Amino acid sequence: MASPTVLADDTEVMRGLSRLDRFLPVWIGLAMALGLLLGRTVPGLDDALDTVKIGQVSLPIALGLLLMMYPVLAKVRYDRLDTVTDDRRLLVSSLVINWVVGPAVMFALAWTFLPDLPEYRTGLIIVGLARCIAMVLIWNDLACGDREAAAVLVAINSVFQVIAFAALGWFYLEILPGWLGLPETSLDISMWDIAESVLVFLGIPLLLGYLSRRLGERGKGRDWYESRFLPRIGPIALYGLLFTIVILFALQGDTITSQPGDVARIALPLLVYFALMWAGSFALGKGIGLPYDRTTTLAFTAAGNNFELAIAVAIGVFGVTSGQALAGVVGPLIEVPVLVALVYVSLWARRRFYPAKETV
Repeated sequence: MASPTVLADDTEVMRGLSRLDRFLPVWIGLAMALGLLLGRTVPGLDDALDTVKIGQVSLPIALGLLLMMYPVLAKVRYDRLDTVTDDRRLLVSSLVINWVVGPAVMFALAWTFLPDLPEYRTGLIIVGLARCIAMVLIWNDLACGDREAAAVLVAINSVFQVIAFAALGWFYLEILPGWLGLPETSLDISMWDIAESVLVFLGIPLLLGYLSRRLGERGKGRDWYESRFLPRIGPIALYGLLFTIVILFALQGDTITSQPGDVARIALPLLVYFALMWAGSFALGKGIGLPYDRTTTLAFTAAGNNFELAIAVAIGVFGVTSGQALAGVVGPLIEVPVLVALVYVSLWARRRFYPAKETV
């Protein structure tokens, strides 16, 4: 999954992928189906998986995310991060899209599509507030985005998430609805609960990835690290992704399959949200002159959401059987296949809008 030195066409990219990478949509579809089947047919499996946690953090999901994120973060060249932090167009655009535009778009869509379903509406608004800090690294890597930029933007999102999540929840669930004459909802979530989620889902794999590169390059050199070590650990990321998907859908398999009508109602605004956020961000990146790799990173970090945090908050505040929790669970049910599809759209857009060879 290494980014090429120059922009190649889609055929070259696909030829360079392993069988695991090339048929990723198939494996993801099978993982989702397996998780739903297990959750539906194995009595008490969801309760058993949900009890294995510390605080609100599910240990099986945490394990899957650790396996998924560590290889990607081990690929990051941390000595090049200054080239990202100096790119104000990218940083400012990402902050505005993630923390101003994204929550506002989800708020508008939730009220437009679910005006008569307050629990699902609240759940969607919570999903919109939880900016992505995990799976986006996988989608960005598959689409040949900028790994260093993704690491920086994810780190920034994690900091803002700790600081701003509760305040934005208060604004979008209590203050703004009051101004508009709409029903209000309260959200009682502590900063520490959010920090705990960020620490587990991002902090641990980020530290391991940084130490791997530092110690590996110091002991064996960069050539050995990138040509020998990284190819060996690379497939672990996709195995971790598939494991996470199975566990996630096993946790709520019975709920999802027993309420197909409600799932469809929740899915529609999510589909619109992911399409708007990705396409709008990609167009913005192209418009302000970002190269393909950073435009792609901007688009995926804007479109993805931190479903782990959204589900944990919904369950912690409203209960595991609540409509808010169901809306949180439907999030990845829609997000995973949509963002996989957008990986291929991104590669097509690279050929269509970035035809010239340019250094990545």
